[in-house]
Amino acid sequence: MRTRPGVPQPLGATWDGQGVNFALFSQHATAVELCLFESQSSTTESIRIPIKERTNRVWHVYLPDAMPGQLYGYRVHGPFMPSEGHRFNPNKLLIDPYARAIAGEIRCPDETFGYPIGSPDDLVMSTDDSAAVAAKSVVVEQAFSWGDDRAPRVPWSRSIIYECHVGGLTRTHPDVPGHLRGTYLGIASDAMIDHLRSLSVTAVELLPVHHAVSERRLLEAGMRNYWGYNTVGFFAPDPHFATGCLGQQVTEFKTMVKTLHRAGLEVLLDVVYNHTGEGNQFGPTLSLRGIDNQSYYRLDSHDRRYYVDYTGCGNSLNTVHPRTLQLVLDSLRYWVEEMHVDGFRFDLATTLARDPYEFDAFSRFFAMVQQDPTLSRMKLIAEPWDLGPGGYRLGGFPPGWAEWNARYRDCVRRFWRGDEGQVPELASRLSGSSDIFHGGGDRGPFASINFVTCHDGFTLEDLVSYDHKHNDANGEENRDGTNENFSRNWGVEGETTSAPVLRMRERMRKNFLATLAFSQGVPMLSHGDEVARTQRGNNNAYCQDNPIAWLDWDIGPAEEELLAFTREVFAITRKNPVFRRRRFFSGGPIGDGHQKDVSWVRPSGGEMTMEDWSDPKTQSLGMLIHGEASDDVDERGRPNRGLTLLLLLNASTKAVHYALPKLEERGHWHEAANTAQSAGRAPRRVPRTGVNVAPHSLVLLWYEVG
Repeated sequence: MRTRPGVPQPLGATWDGQGVNFALFSQHATAVELCLFESQSSTTESIRIPIKERTNRVWHVYLPDAMPGQLYGYRVHGPFMPSEGHRFNPNKLLIDPYARAIAGEIRCPDETFGYPIGSPDDLVMSTDDSAAVAAKSVVVEQAFSWGDDRAPRVPWSRSIIYECHVGGLTRTHPDVPGHLRGTYLGIASDAMIDHLRSLSVTAVELLPVHHAVSERRLLEAGMRNYWGYNTVGFFAPDPHFATGCLGQQVTEFKTMVKTLHRAGLEVLLDVVYNHTGEGNQFGPTLSLRGIDNQSYYRLDSHDRRYYVDYTGCGNSLNTVHPRTLQLVLDSLRYWVEEMHVDGFRFDLATTLARDPYEFDAFSRFFAMVQQDPTLSRMKLIAEPWDLGPGGYRLGGFPPGWAEWNARYRDCVRRFWRGDEGQVPELASRLSGSSDIFHGGGDRGPFASINFVTCHDGFTLEDLVSYDHKHNDANGEENRDGTNENFSRNWGVEGETTSAPVLRMRERMRKNFLATLAFSQGVPMLSHGDEVARTQRGNNNAYCQDNPIAWLDWDIGPAEEELLAFTREVFAITRKNPVFRRRRFFSGGPIGDGHQKDVSWVRPSGGEMTMEDWSDPKTQSLGMLIHGEASDDVDERGRPNRGLTLLLLLNASTKAVHYALPKLEERGHWHEAANTAQSAGRAPRRVPRTGVNVAPHSLVLLWYEVG
């Protein structure tokens, strides 16, 4: 095949309409070979091309006869000296870190390991060739008819996030065409878009869609890494979610984004840049390890044979190295500029900001993102912890970032479970968690991503149905998954026909959903909670690509009623600007009046006293938000006045009578939501004498002036 020198930028395989430029960074390699394959099933390369050009540590070559669809990989030569951090092995076919698509499932047979399987350690180089079993990179045609596609640009103040798994969301949906179920195009179907919009959702947050690898032990047990938090291809959409192959996943992903944008829905990606699927020193050699292990991974400074593992997954990406940081940033820009996504949720984000070892809010990673004209405009969400020293950094991320608020999750769970002493913290969580995010005053309530459940842990249904995890199907003797769920089964562990237990569980599901909807901050729903999705007590279904983790759309009357309730409470949130505050409450008067922006109400109708706050047995709380407390504005900057609201929460075992607070303007209170009542009930006027809040229930009232 004809070759030309090519150019060192951009990295990866780039089709220019006439040929393909290949560029690969490796600082310590002594030689690089480009291998071309005729088909996915080819056992060896048809052509092996030594790359002779090297510029700024980038190896590059141009093939004027190559075309989109070409399968390829690399063999990289260099020292195999694990104790010094080098694991080059030209017997291993390597995936291009910048591959836009990867053909086939990445598996880990013996041939993919850099040392002989069965040897006592990893210090001896394997001579087994992996080409026959390795996944191949694919040259992709990037052209796509985006037409008039525009990012919805939904402000944080109006955002409601729906976290979902591409495969599990539509796998059983009867109104999604059969061949599209479990795919990118399934999410873009009319049935799913209608469902999402009915929930007032503004963004879907997709669990990882980067091409990932399943751990060998899972494959041997007949399972796979269903969640996908084991990335190998940071530019490549996972073909598991496509109807076609050899690059079709790229086109179908773009089609999904374009269709969701047209419906006003943003697309956020859960991304895993903290580690890769190559694991620790005993893991396979699939890509970065064989390309330049010492540059791409954090290694133990005392013995570079070993990896620094802040993630619990065997390795950590070395984002202190400029080329590794470039890989992350190039990947992010690619998903924005070429794939048109609207933002990212960063898994174990603390690892990315360890500069060099401790978390640093002024790290190179944060600085590069902040100054980037593309990335700085995106929605950026951190999972603000990792497993390393000082890894829990909730509230420590810089302005411009939102964070998953695990303290919100735990407090709300414990309050509704009936734990004593939760009311003071609950007030902070309902009002936007200013104690966590206020800092120097540069952040507001929308730094807090509020959630009660997510992919990791119990579903909402299981949260009210199980006291303990039941992860036996994972094959780890129920040792995996957290033991601290703050859940309650309300009388029976798991499934039951007991009518009183079922009624209580129904009320508790509504309590959680309503609390989430009526809290300041950005609410995030976990897919299926609106229809009581269950994983039968499994709180770590990462390896369950089966009905345990899939959303079952065969729903009955109880689930239909829960769905209707979910739609109601989030519609209230969407319509009333007092739930969309951009700045924290001050607790002081509004304007020239005496009415405070927020007041905390006791059952007598007066404000909470210090005795109320300090009494651990206090299990009810009233939150009065004045309509003038809204700081929301329209597109022209004009104020959007809201309704005055009174939120009443009662986690005790007895009904609580609340006298209604007196307001300066004459009017009447009306009931907007009541978790002790059926959804769809017509709003009713509340007697002036007050309102009874049933045990274990929530009531929202709105005030009509006049």
